[in-house]
Amino acid sequence: MLELIRARRSVRQFQAKPVPRELLLRMADAARLAPSAANRQPLEFILVDDPELCRLLFPCLRWAAFISPAGDPRPGQEPAAYVVNLVNTSIRDKGYEYDVGAAMMSMILTAWAEGVASCWLISVDRAEVSRLLGIPETHRLDSVLALGYPAESPQVEDLTDSGQYWKDADGRLHVPKRKLETVVHLNRFAERLG
Repeated sequence: MLELIRARRSVRQFQAKPVPRELLLRMADAARLAPSAANRQPLEFILVDDPELCRLLFPCLRWAAFISPAGDPRPGQEPAAYVVNLVNTSIRDKGYEYDVGAAMMSMILTAWAEGVASCWLISVDRAEVSRLLGIPETHRLDSVLALGYPAESPQVEDLTDSGQYWKDADGRLHVPKRKLETVVHLNRFAERLG
């Protein structure tokens, strides 16, 4: 599991290859089994794999703000599927963010275990996506998970002064991450790793 987590990166360039519906269903199953605060389970999911609907959703999403437009999927490398994450506000209308995080990571790792990459997007034209998908007012659109087989291999770098990611001259994405010893405290805050 740790190797799967270490290898996972957000991907924004995808192969023109469909994502199996069975995998989308397994991802939704993993999400519904994720931890939920007070076990309220307010999350619901729209699995989108229809190519025409994927084409209509694509312009409703914003990608890689630090390197826009270089981080946007290039023509022919758009996602092959999406999971639209909804909060049923009649079950919970606040404090659902923890549920979303747990569910998203469960889906992301389920997909990655089968070679399908993802990019979790929160910059979404919610009104237009809601219109396209017929989302009722009782449900809040939280985020969208873009999916597809990867057409890029982002590289992890040690974080120095900024978390801003970049592309090198060859077009490879580099993503800075804080080192383990900078985020771990042992027993007390003042006791650092290493």
